[in-house]
Amino acid sequence: QVQLVESGGGLVQAGGSLRLSCTASGSIFSIKDMGWYRQAPGKQRELVAMVTSGGSTNYADSVKGRFTISRDNTKNTVYLQMNSLKPEDTAVYYCNAHSGRYYIAYWGQGTQVTVSS
Repeated sequence: QVQLVESGGGLVQAGGSLRLSCTASGSIFSIKDMGWYRQAPGKQRELVAMVTSGGSTNYADSVKGRFTISRDNTKNTVYLQMNSLKPEDTAVYYCNAHSGRYYIAYWGQGTQVTVSS
C-alpha cells in the first residue's frame, strides 16, 4: 500500500504561481511513476505531468512551458511548479503513483487550485 498526501493548492490570480507537493509513505520502495492529474467541474480527470523513477518527464500539451514536475526520491516527494497560471487551470489536482509488479495506481485526496481572472 502507498499513501499520498498533497499540499500547496489555493487561490491565485491569473499569471501567478503555485507549487504543489505530494509525499508518499508506506511501500515507497515499490513506487515507479509519480505524477499529477486534474479534474475540473464537469470534465474528466486528465494527466497534467508525470515523472518516472528514472527522471523522465511527460507533460500535457496545455501546460508545457508553464509547469515543471520534479521528484525528490530522498524525501519520497513529487512537486509540481505551476507558473503563468490561467483560469482554465482551475481544477482539483490529484497526486498519483504507480507501484509494484502490477503497476497499481494510488491517488491522493486532491487539492483545489483556483485561478481567478
